[in-house]
Amino acid sequence: MSRLGAACRIPSPRPKKPPQRPATTWSWTSRRFSGEFGQAVLALTLELNGGGRAEVRVSDRRDGDFADCSVEQQASLAEGTWTKLRQQHSARVVTVTAPGDADGSAADAAVTATPGAVLTVRTADCAPVALVAAEGVVAVAHAGWRGLAAGVLEQAAAAVRRLGGRQLSAYVGPCIGPECYEFGQEPLGDMVERFGPQVAARTAWGTPALDIPAAVRTELARSGVGHLTEAGRCTSCEPELWYSHRARGETERHVLAAWISAS
Repeated sequence: MSRLGAACRIPSPRPKKPPQRPATTWSWTSRRFSGEFGQAVLALTLELNGGGRAEVRVSDRRDGDFADCSVEQQASLAEGTWTKLRQQHSARVVTVTAPGDADGSAADAAVTATPGAVLTVRTADCAPVALVAAEGVVAVAHAGWRGLAAGVLEQAAAAVRRLGGRQLSAYVGPCIGPECYEFGQEPLGDMVERFGPQVAARTAWGTPALDIPAAVRTELARSGVGHLTEAGRCTSCEPELWYSHRARGETERHVLAAWISAS
């Protein structure tokens, strides 16, 4: 496991070195995205077994939701159009078999083995998660507390495996950190029962809090993910970079996009 920042002191256990994971680069300093329509604050490229690459991008508040770009602009990123979900805090996963397939589906995760099909999720405080299998499968998931409780990451990992993915890596973008995420005592107890005591935390002002990153880590480990990289950034603590509905009532979103490039 590796982390790229610690704005809200989001804790991580000591990383374990995974066997035979694909080569990766994930940079916070490179803000390049794709030509005329924005610059991603986070950019990830993975070499896949048998050739090709998996690409993951996360926008910041300056670039906003670049999933709403025109088809012409999208074409400069990938060979086809985007799959954008109607997110409902569920565990539903859609399988995308062609670029733009299942666009507008009511779901909180998507999976594909099709080069050029761009999968996206929108987030502000929830965790955006990309799953990449070295065999050439990618998935994205919108993991808020309701989706986590429903099993969205478990279902997304299972969907990757149904398409032939075996060596799974996960990449978690910015989300709200435990010091900023006050949470009711009763639902917190339900989350502790589901994920374990590590998800219970305290806010910076001393009230009960939910540790979403800890819940994400727990569910990914249970789902057999062999390598995890976390942004480790808190959407509440860095208003200059991220939207936060919980902290500031903002309705805008940034987006995580993932796709396979054939060459």
